Amino acid sequence: MTENGMTYDDVHVNFTGEEWALLDPSQKKLYKDVMLETYRNLTAIGYSWEDHNIEHFQGSRRHGR
Repeated sequence: MTENGMTYDDVHVNFTGEEWALLDPSQKKLYKDVMLETYRNLTAIGYSWEDHNIEHFQGSRRHGR
């Protein structure tokens, strides 16, 4: 990304387990939908994921977070 551009870290929200437990199902779904769209959009413009741990997001999808 350019030095003035937005990065994944600018839009990523990392909830703790305790914070995640406080969200209702519609909030969890919204989070997953928004993060998936963000991931897809950044990938589409050639964003490099090598410097980021995206396992949290992928893991949250596997575990229903």
